[in-house]
Amino acid sequence: MMLLVLLLHVPKLAWAGDQQQLGWQRVIQFFPNASGWSEPAGEFAVRQILAGENLLGYQYQSLQVTDIPAYSGKPINIQVLLNPDGQIVDAYVLEHHEPILLIGIPEQKLHDFSAKYQGIMADQRVVVGNTSDPDAVTVDAVTGATVTVMVVNEIIMRSAHEVAVSLGLIEDHSNRPFAPSGIKRELFAAADWQSLLGNGAIRRLHLTRAQVDQAFANTEAAHIDNAPPEQGGQTFIDLYVAQIDPPTIGSNLLGERQYQYLQQQLQPGEFALAVLASGQYSFKGSGYVRGGIFDRIQLRQFGDIISFRDLDQQRLSDLYIDGLPALTEMSVFIIRDHHGFDPGSPWSLELLVRRQTGPVDGVFTSFEVGYQLPEAYIERPVPSAEQLAAMEAANRPMWVNIWYQKSFQLAVVLIALLVLMVILFLQDKFTQKPQFLHWLRRGYLLFTVVFIGWYALGQLSVVNVLTFVHAMMQDFRWELFLIDPVIFVLWTFTAACILLWGRGVFCGWLCPFGALQELINEAARKLKVPQFELPFAVHERLWAIKYIILLMLFGISLESLASAERFAEVEPFKTAITLKFDRQWWFVLYAAILLVINIFTRKVYCRYICPLGAALAIPTKLKLFDWLKRRKDCGNPCKLCAIECEIQAIHPDGHIDHNECHYCLDCQMTYHNERKCPPLVAKNKKRQRAAKQESGQIPIVQIESQV
Repeated sequence: MMLLVLLLHVPKLAWAGDQQQLGWQRVIQFFPNASGWSEPAGEFAVRQILAGENLLGYQYQSLQVTDIPAYSGKPINIQVLLNPDGQIVDAYVLEHHEPILLIGIPEQKLHDFSAKYQGIMADQRVVVGNTSDPDAVTVDAVTGATVTVMVVNEIIMRSAHEVAVSLGLIEDHSNRPFAPSGIKRELFAAADWQSLLGNGAIRRLHLTRAQVDQAFANTEAAHIDNAPPEQGGQTFIDLYVAQIDPPTIGSNLLGERQYQYLQQQLQPGEFALAVLASGQYSFKGSGYVRGGIFDRIQLRQFGDIISFRDLDQQRLSDLYIDGLPALTEMSVFIIRDHHGFDPGSPWSLELLVRRQTGPVDGVFTSFEVGYQLPEAYIERPVPSAEQLAAMEAANRPMWVNIWYQKSFQLAVVLIALLVLMVILFLQDKFTQKPQFLHWLRRGYLLFTVVFIGWYALGQLSVVNVLTFVHAMMQDFRWELFLIDPVIFVLWTFTAACILLWGRGVFCGWLCPFGALQELINEAARKLKVPQFELPFAVHERLWAIKYIILLMLFGISLESLASAERFAEVEPFKTAITLKFDRQWWFVLYAAILLVINIFTRKVYCRYICPLGAALAIPTKLKLFDWLKRRKDCGNPCKLCAIECEIQAIHPDGHIDHNECHYCLDCQMTYHNERKCPPLVAKNKKRQRAAKQESGQIPIVQIESQV
C-alpha cells in the first residue's frame, strides 16, 4: 500500500521495465521520504532522488559507469544509491549471468554480499577477505563464488568512486598523473638476475607456511592446514613480479627474440608483466581454465583493481637470464588498454589465499607485493605550471587541502578568538563598563551560534573527547584531528583556556548550543517570563548527573566507540546546531524540550546534563590563575553575586565553583560597580562621611552619636 501511495504522487515516472521498478522499490526502502527521481543526466546517467525539491541522494546503474566482465564473461549490473556525503546507502544487483548463482549458490547470498557495502564511503578501499592494510575495509567472500564477488567489489567501488568524484561529493585522491608515463624503449643494458632484483626491476614476495598461518590466526581457519612447528619455515610461495616492457628488463629475462615477439603482440596502451613463482602454492588458482579469471592474483593501481582473464596470460616455458632461481610457474600477463594503466606510477600485486572451513565454506586473506618501475626506465611528460600546482595540491596530505579549502572560516574564527582573548586579558577594564560589555557579549554569542555553529559546524562534542582518549590509548595520529580545522582550532584554544581561566570560557562564549540557550533565556527575561531556580542544596547535587553520564559514555566507548557515539545523542548539538533541526521528530522534540525549559531556568542542560561540560571540568582543576576577583565580604555578609549568578555557580559562602562557572563576568561587573556592590557602597559612604567631616559639614558629635 505504501508503494502504491508513493506511486500516485509520482505520475511523471515512466517505468521502462522490471529493473527500473525494482530500482525504485530499493530507493523508497532506503529513502522513505522520496517522492520521485530526476531523469538520468551526465556522463554516468545519474538520477537525483528527490523529496519535493529537496535532494536526498543519487541513483545510478553500474553499467553506465563500467562494464567489467564477471566470471560468465558478461558484466553485472548493480544499482548503487549514494547520499550527498558520498556514502554508499545501498548496492543491489539488478542483473547478472553468473552460472554458479543461477544453478548452485542461492542468489540471496550475492544480495547479502552487496548489502555489506551500505555505509562505506566511495573513496574507501575495500578488500575481499583479510588484509594486512589497516586502512582497508574488509568484506567476507561468498564461498564458491570468490571470483564473482571480487568482480562485484570492483564494480561497486570503482563506479561509486567515479560517480562521487564527478558529482563533487568526494575529492579524487587517486594521484593519477595528468598524462601517462612512457617507457624508454631505446635504453638497454645487459643485466643478470641479481642486478635486476637489486635495483627493484624485479620484486619478491616470499611467504613461509608460518607466516600464512599467522595471517589466519584470528579467523575461523586459525587451526586449519597449519604447519607443524618443524615445517613452519618451509616456503609456502616464493613469488617474483617484474614489469617487462623496458628492454633492460624484458630482453634480459625473455631473450631478445621472445621479447620482440611479445612487443609486436601488444596494442597501443597495453603493457606486460611477468609473474614467476615456486613453492607449495600456485598463483594461477582455480580460475585457470578456458574463459576463466585468475582468482588468486590481481593488480591494483590508483585504487582500481585489474583482474586477468585467460586471454591475458601467456605461459613461459623458459627464461634466459643468468642467476635465475628454480621456478615452477612462469607467466606473462597483459594489462589491456581500457584499464588506463600508467607504467611510471606505483602499483601492487595482490595474492589471495583461501582456506576451506567446511564443505562449501572458506576464509580468505591477501598478501601484497608493491612495485615501482625504476626511474631510469621511465619517460615522464613535462607538466605545465597549472598541472604542477595541481600536482602539489594533490600530493599534499588530505588534511592540508581541507585547511586550504576552509581558509575563510579559519580566518574568521581566528579573528573571533583573538577578540575573545582581548576581552579575557582586559576583563577588568571591560567589566567596569557593564552596559557595553553586555551588548558585546550578546553580539559574540550571536556570532557563536550563527557562524561557528550553523555555518562553520564548529560545535564541539563529548564524542571528540572519547575519540581523543581512545587515540591516546591506541594508535594516536594527528591527522585524525587535523581533518576538521575549525574543530581542531577550537579544541586547541579551549585547552589553553582551561589552563588559564577554566572550562567556563568555552561553555560561556564558544559553545553554539550554550549560546543559543543563553540568547533565548535573555529574550525571555526581557519579555518578563518568570524565572525559577532550585534551592542551592538541590542544585549542587544535580551537578553529579552530567558526570555520571560522562562515565557511562566512557564505559560504553571501551566496548564500542560506535555505540558510545549513538548514546552521545544525549547531546542535542547534532540536532540543533549541526543539522539545524532537520532531523527525525524525536530528536527535534528532545532538543525543543531542553530549549523550552531553558526559557524558565537558564541553561538547565549545561548545568545538569552536558557530558562535554563534565569532561572539560575535570582538567579545570589544573587551572593556573584565578582571574575572578572576590572580597572578604563576599558570602559573609554580602550574598548579592550568589543571588544574581544565573547558573548558580557561586556558593552561598561566596566562593566561585570554577567547575560550574560559565565565565559570563556578571559577578565581575558587580565587583567593580560602586553603586551596586554592597561592600563598595558601604566603603563609599564611609569615605563620603569622612570627607564631609574633614570639610566641617558634619559635626563630630553628630558622627559619634550616629556611631
